[in-house]
Amino acid sequence: MSELENLKYPIGRFTPVSIESDEQRASLVRTIAECPRELRAAVDSFSDEQYDTPYREGGWTVRQLVHHIFDSHCNAYIRFRLTITQDNPLVNAYDEAVWAELEDSFSVPPSVSLDLTEGVHRRWVATLENMSAEDFARPLQHPENGPMTCDGLLQMYAWHSLHHVRHITALSERMEW
Repeated sequence: MSELENLKYPIGRFTPVSIESDEQRASLVRTIAECPRELRAAVDSFSDEQYDTPYREGGWTVRQLVHHIFDSHCNAYIRFRLTITQDNPLVNAYDEAVWAELEDSFSVPPSVSLDLTEGVHRRWVATLENMSAEDFARPLQHPENGPMTCDGLLQMYAWHSLHHVRHITALSERMEW
């Protein structure tokens, strides 16, 4: 893997697998549950200058990453709820790169999205912990990824949680913060 590839995908690219057990699913739910704490710990003592540092050349700043995680995970929470309450819904797409360039991604303190991420994760994890295997098998249509199930979404967002937190911790390590 090239250096740029390592910076972009510090835990590797997302690769879905078949979920074979409730324990496997529970582990993914735990990853999602731990994301807000891990994210807050990663940025706990950051200054504005550190928040405004890109995690890689040409990449988003830490501030944009924190806001992006909330945007993405808020959408994820809604996608799960739509899928367990509707028959094979088409979930909405959003252009994450455009959202990351909106003014609030630069001007709103990261603490706002950290708090919102904690709140949405409490609701999301409560939903996930009460889903049955049948619920996780429910289908949805993702506009970019095509047909998926809640199991596929679960894996994708567990990966997403680890992926972006690692962007921040890897930057901290490189910068010796």
